[in-house]
Amino acid sequence: MKLSRTTALSSSLLLAGALVLTGAGAAQADQQAQAVDYVALGDSYSSGVGAGSYDSASGNCKRSTRAYPVLWAAKSAPASFKFAACSGARTGDVTSGQLGALSAATDLVSITVGGNDAGFADVMTTCVLQGESACITRINKARAYVDTTLPGQLDTVYRGIRAKAPAARVVVLGYPRFYKIGGSCAVGLSDRSRKAINDASDYLNTATAKRAADHGYTFAGVTGTFTGHEICTTAPWLHSLKLTNIGESYHPTAAGQSGGYLPVMTSAAQ
Repeated sequence: MKLSRTTALSSSLLLAGALVLTGAGAAQADQQAQAVDYVALGDSYSSGVGAGSYDSASGNCKRSTRAYPVLWAAKSAPASFKFAACSGARTGDVTSGQLGALSAATDLVSITVGGNDAGFADVMTTCVLQGESACITRINKARAYVDTTLPGQLDTVYRGIRAKAPAARVVVLGYPRFYKIGGSCAVGLSDRSRKAINDASDYLNTATAKRAADHGYTFAGVTGTFTGHEICTTAPWLHSLKLTNIGESYHPTAAGQSGGYLPVMTSAAQ
C-alpha cells in the first residue's frame, strides 16, 4: 500500500482537549508532558479504523480523530505529535513509509504492527465464509507464519525505530481477543472457530511481546481492557462483520479506542 504523507498535529491544537491540572504537582506533570515528542506508528489499530471521524487529509490511511494516539496527545499535550499510522500497513510499510516521522528528538513511540503480515484479514474472511475446517486450516497457516517469518520482520522494524530515535521510549501495543465464547452472535461462527481465532491473537501477542522485550521495548497488551467487550457480548468494542463498511469489520469502535487502547497507552507511557 502506498502510504500518504504523515499528518503532524500541533501541540497548540491538542491543548484544547488536554486535562486541566492544578497545583505544583500539576505544573511538574505539565512540564514533563511538554517535553515529550511523540510519534504514533503502525497499522489500522493505531490509525483508528473502525472509530470513524477520519481525517480526510490522511486518505486511505484513515487516521481517526478518535484513535488512541490522538486521544493520548489531547490528554497529555506533548511538545509535538506526529501521526504516521496507516490502515493496511505491514512491517515493510512501516519501515519504508513511516520511520521518516522519527528523529533523534523523538521521546515516545507507539506502534501496533504484525497482524496484516500474518494475514489477519484473510483469516477472518475464511472463517466467516468457508466454515470451521477451512477456518482452522487458515489459522494454522497464520500461526506458522508467526513462528517462522514474523519475528525477523518485527526485528527489522524495531531496529529501524531505534536507529532513527535512539533515546525514545517505545510502546508496542497488542491486539485484543475478538470473541466471547458462547456469546450471542449474528455471524454464525462455531465456538471452536471463535476460540481458535482468540488463541491465534494470543499467539501473535506472545510472539510480538518477546520481540519487543528483546529490543528493550515495552509491550502493552489490551486483552484485559477488552474483556467483557468482545464480539458476541452485549457491549462490544469491536465491530463484527460490517456489510455497510467491510474495512471497519473486526476493528475497535470509538469506545474500543478510548476504553480499550487509551488506558493501556497511558499507563505504558508513564
